[in-house]
Amino acid sequence: MNQLIDPNGNDIPVTSIDGWEKKRADILDRVQSIMGPLPGDEKRCDLDVVIGEEVDCDTYVRRLISYQSEPDSRTPAYLLIPKKALKDGISCPAVLCPHPTHAQDGFKTVVGLSDKPNRAYASELAERGFVTLAPSYPLLANYQPDWRALGYESGSMKAIWDNMRVLDVLETLPFVAPGKVGSIGHSLGGHNSIYTAVFESRIGVVVSSCGLDSYVDYKDGDLTGWTSDRYMPKLKDYVNRQQDIPFDFHDLVAALAPRPCLIAAPYDDSNFKWQSVDVIAQAAKRVYTLYGVDTLLTVEHPNCDHDFPQDVRAQAYGLFEKLLGVSV
Repeated sequence: MNQLIDPNGNDIPVTSIDGWEKKRADILDRVQSIMGPLPGDEKRCDLDVVIGEEVDCDTYVRRLISYQSEPDSRTPAYLLIPKKALKDGISCPAVLCPHPTHAQDGFKTVVGLSDKPNRAYASELAERGFVTLAPSYPLLANYQPDWRALGYESGSMKAIWDNMRVLDVLETLPFVAPGKVGSIGHSLGGHNSIYTAVFESRIGVVVSSCGLDSYVDYKDGDLTGWTSDRYMPKLKDYVNRQQDIPFDFHDLVAALAPRPCLIAAPYDDSNFKWQSVDVIAQAAKRVYTLYGVDTLLTVEHPNCDHDFPQDVRAQAYGLFEKLLGVSV
């Protein structure tokens, strides 16, 4: 995994941070060969944030907003603001909260507006004093952008760009503390957090629950779940030859280094194999070791199915409190 290939095709072990940075740049190129190119400044139009509704949620305010993620595309999101930030002028740290798959409710699941338990991490973090933002994921619920017409090659890259632009929204808010933000997600939100953080350096802490295993191990070799328009249609070219996919989660998790990353991989998850996650973490930890921060990549194995149990969420929230701080 942590090898460079020289022009003659020979493996060169990565034994330095400089060597890894070259490999990391190559990984980003390989990811974009499947997801399509990351947009640039040509898509950074005025954000034009519009508040559609505002609801008093006791300790915080929930706003349904939309923002101009790029020309000809508006993205809906929930913005949760601790009341103390609005009343006292206190700056709060922020956490991006990509949501799990839910065809009807979409981003409502992470703000407590669905019947799915253990998913309301945006609301729970707001109660703890964090500003949270939960953008809708392309092609779920009422958010149906035509990403091909917008110039994308995958729904995954459109989601990454929407997330990056919502961080631009955060930077305009006077009640958000400057500096790094966290990202936390379950399932779809789990790998969406990782995909985004690979390209977005403003994300300083990553938590992924039930979000990954190796593409080679996924569903015992059935790659179909990754090939839809919501994800990466180009992966259809690799059905029955997953080993030839130009990148894997070993590379992606390593590319987060030296940033703290917590991965939750339940023992009974029917979507992703916990054993595969351990192999991924073991490989990626070699890169964390290069930076001298091998303890910042951790894996937890809750005894449950495809879920995000309370004790693991509490561990994640504690990580954000420790590394991002909380307002008082």
